[in-house]
Amino acid sequence: MAVARGGHEKQRLLNDLEVSSRREDDSKKGHREQRASSRSSFVSGLAWMVLNTLATIGIVFTNKAIFSSPTLKLAQLTFACFHFLVTYLTLFILSRPAIGLFQPRRVALTDILPLSLTMSLNVILPNLSLAFSTVTFYQIARILLTPTVAVLNYLLYRAVLPRRAVVALVPACLGVGAVQTTTPLGILFALAGTLFSSLYTVWIAAYHRRLRLSSMQLLFNQAPVSAFLLLYAIPFLDTWPAPVYSSSSMPSPLSSPSSSSTTSSSPPEDLLWPLPQTWTSFPYLLTAHIRGWSRALAVEQRWMLVVLSGLFASAINLSQFFIVARAGPVSSTMVGHVKTCAIVALGWMVSGRGVGDWGSLVGVGMALGGIVAYSVIMLEENGKRSREQRKE
Repeated sequence: MAVARGGHEKQRLLNDLEVSSRREDDSKKGHREQRASSRSSFVSGLAWMVLNTLATIGIVFTNKAIFSSPTLKLAQLTFACFHFLVTYLTLFILSRPAIGLFQPRRVALTDILPLSLTMSLNVILPNLSLAFSTVTFYQIARILLTPTVAVLNYLLYRAVLPRRAVVALVPACLGVGAVQTTTPLGILFALAGTLFSSLYTVWIAAYHRRLRLSSMQLLFNQAPVSAFLLLYAIPFLDTWPAPVYSSSSMPSPLSSPSSSSTTSSSPPEDLLWPLPQTWTSFPYLLTAHIRGWSRALAVEQRWMLVVLSGLFASAINLSQFFIVARAGPVSSTMVGHVKTCAIVALGWMVSGRGVGDWGSLVGVGMALGGIVAYSVIMLEENGKRSREQRKE
């Protein structure tokens, strides 16, 4: 009996050791998988942040190049409508079951209409600011979004900021005012764009809570409504680019320059004439061909920039969703500061300004320093509030 009992105890100890060893192996395996998953999530988040930064820098300078054309500068509604349609198409593809990035949900038109109208102004007015001012001023003026959102939150919802955060916003606002710009229209559009962008930011949070939609679901409902609203205004407010070539004044292939209807001694630059059938007019008409081809190439490049701008917009919308979801508010805030600094620095270099422009240089430093200090203070306050809630 004693021998049998001793054998059972030995077997039980062996079983316990085997179970303990198996649990330890499972725990090690779980830790390895967790580390691998964490590493993969970090790499993925970093990739989305790099994509978002490059796309934001790309779209600012691409749009500036587009708006440098006098014809496209006055077609802002068409440009915004194109962006909304590209965004909607991108979200439509991502919502298909084959990809399944999010589940689309429809809401009533009356619920989404005010937000869609504000979204349109949130895009059009800052684009006009970019068209009529420098890249540096455009980006620095966007810093005013933060204090304007704070004021609107207080007026609409009585939300109060910590005193330290309010103090940090003062040099940010003063710095924006110190940055020099060349056109009053640029300042006017920047201030109007800041107001509507801030209202859009405040309403986004409110609509998230009220409609219980994710960022992509909300944007999926907004984009087509915004594009449809702009279609009504485009014929009345936009100035479409003029055609490059005019067929009404095109001379006959058999006519010489002296017998053509034009009285100018130089060939029209906007014509692609047919090849001449008389040798005397060959140099004259060949020059017109070369000029016309060069202008046609410039127009094609300009429209390629428009397509590229739409792709940048889609990349920004997509990457921003993943940054907020995976990286958290701290990383998202730092990405915003990196983009601001990069765009300001590149804009300064592209504009050809020297370091002797001390007024604007000090203004840029004050604005960036103030908004970074504000972000640090708000992150500390949010962390303190989260710890207090966990204790409760």
